[in-house]
Amino acid sequence: MIGLLSDSHDNLEAIAKAVEFFNQQKVTLVLHAGDIISPFTTREFRKLQAPMKLVYGNNDGEKKGLEIAFKQMNADILELNEVEHEDKKIALYHGTVTVLLSSLISSGEYDVIVRGHTHTSEIKREGRTLVINPGECCGYLTGRQTVALLDLATMQATIHQLNIIKPENDSSTGENKETSSPAEAH
Repeated sequence: MIGLLSDSHDNLEAIAKAVEFFNQQKVTLVLHAGDIISPFTTREFRKLQAPMKLVYGNNDGEKKGLEIAFKQMNADILELNEVEHEDKKIALYHGTVTVLLSSLISSGEYDVIVRGHTHTSEIKREGRTLVINPGECCGYLTGRQTVALLDLATMQATIHQLNIIKPENDSSTGENKETSSPAEAH
């Protein structure tokens, strides 16, 4: 199981919730699709019990500081990050340049593309590629702090809302869960 997030925008409380959720789910890898913003966010990300890979977003201006901070926790941060995990090829890209994102999707080179930027969660299949936007971890624009889980064995992804007071779907875990099969546009 892989944990996916994007657009955390310095919201330490939301990052802490995401880290706690990923640790509870025992994810084997965490992918962040950009807009981390500041190096001090590693204070919360260091609590992850899985390795992490990241990409820069359009709001990540302090790139050198982010690179240094995440390198100290053995996490790669690049403009575009190609990840091989459990025999699947994953492209991690913020999604700022639409033509580049479209080219990555239509290339057919990737089993999964994880993107962010729009702050809107979405799971869809385009050709053979599963495209996932976990939404915004920060919750600033939509009011929904969301992350995603990806099971590479089944190629199923789920969106999880972290800031629900009264969970709609699962009263035992405290998160709201939306599930999409890889064939369903969402």
